[in-house]
Amino acid sequence: MSVLSGKKILLGVSGGIAAYKTATLVRLLIKAGADVQVVMTPASKDFVTPLTLSTLSKNPVHSTFYNEEDENAQWNNHVELGLWADLMLIAPATANTLSKMVNGNCDNLLIATYLSAKCPVYFAPAMDLDMYKHPSTLASFQTLKQFGNTIIPAESGELASGLSGEGRMAEPENIVAFLERDLESQLPLKGKRILVTAGPTYEAIDPVRFIGNHSSGKMGFDIAESAAQLGALVTLISGPTSLNPVNSNIAIVRVTSAEEMYTACHRYYNEVDVAICAAAVADYKPKFTANQKIKKGDANLTLELEKTKDILASLGESKQNQFLIGFALETENEIENAKLKIQKKNLDLIVLNSLQDQGAGFASATNKVTFIDRNFMVEPMPLKSKEAVADDIINKVVSHYEKNS
Repeated sequence: MSVLSGKKILLGVSGGIAAYKTATLVRLLIKAGADVQVVMTPASKDFVTPLTLSTLSKNPVHSTFYNEEDENAQWNNHVELGLWADLMLIAPATANTLSKMVNGNCDNLLIATYLSAKCPVYFAPAMDLDMYKHPSTLASFQTLKQFGNTIIPAESGELASGLSGEGRMAEPENIVAFLERDLESQLPLKGKRILVTAGPTYEAIDPVRFIGNHSSGKMGFDIAESAAQLGALVTLISGPTSLNPVNSNIAIVRVTSAEEMYTACHRYYNEVDVAICAAAVADYKPKFTANQKIKKGDANLTLELEKTKDILASLGESKQNQFLIGFALETENEIENAKLKIQKKNLDLIVLNSLQDQGAGFASATNKVTFIDRNFMVEPMPLKSKEAVADDIINKVVSHYEKNS
């Protein structure tokens, strides 16, 4: 999954021949999963039509402050556009547009929107060789960098004048790659390795039957996705579930039993910075597993059970510098039991679920948790979607590293 997935990108198109490339650029941004809106200068419409870009972006294209042909039309709110975007990309950025950006010469909707934008701004210059090297252009580059804007350097090649040299707008594929690299470098968990466990475990009675629970694995998968979106490399150890990870930064390891999950966790634990144990691991397993299906016989069947290995406790015992997060599902004395679990299992944070809370627990799209850290600071959270809870958990990881950086 691209780091651009889900990003709201405002593309500003100014009036240069390179504007024809913006059709491909919009298509690539959409393919990466971004939501794209386009603002054009009046001059840019001589090189690419608004209809083309609106069709590709699936959003209306804006080029004027209001529709002069419709006296009842609403104005195009440049402030709203600027606040909407997660990032603004001006491509092509001509010498004229660059100068207006530097001086605040607000004579078109694109510049008005640029001046209203609160998000990161990237610009991809496009002009002829001598224009690109002119002192005024170089001064514009320097000033815009001082404003905090990021330049996507022009490339060398054949120019519209027939000359060959620097000034050609970066190819759309290279612009997208530049954005991805730059955004990835800023992700708060870039370079961190995170282990996540998810789903139930199945403890075999015979080749057909097992002891299990109702965990869907969704909470753990959402945690893995949230961590990967912030740049982490995630190892997701999952019990039996129909779910599949989406982000390419997630490597999934499929297991079935508690013993297999224990072995997998210890295989990867020493390599990770964070471990989040969200799996619903069976506490007991049959002491003996039948090799053949047990035939229906007597009215009663007695199974002798034995404890499974405590994965979370074993990770706490062997913890070095890992930030270790566990889950607790309680039905009574929730806070006290969770605090005891933090001490016994050497945790840094526990995520408490209570079956007393409506909308929480297994087989639900929502969850209601309470965070308790190793200093016993209690932070109850409202009912949220499991995706939002996953984000909250990963934000705790981010906060940990920010405090210790």
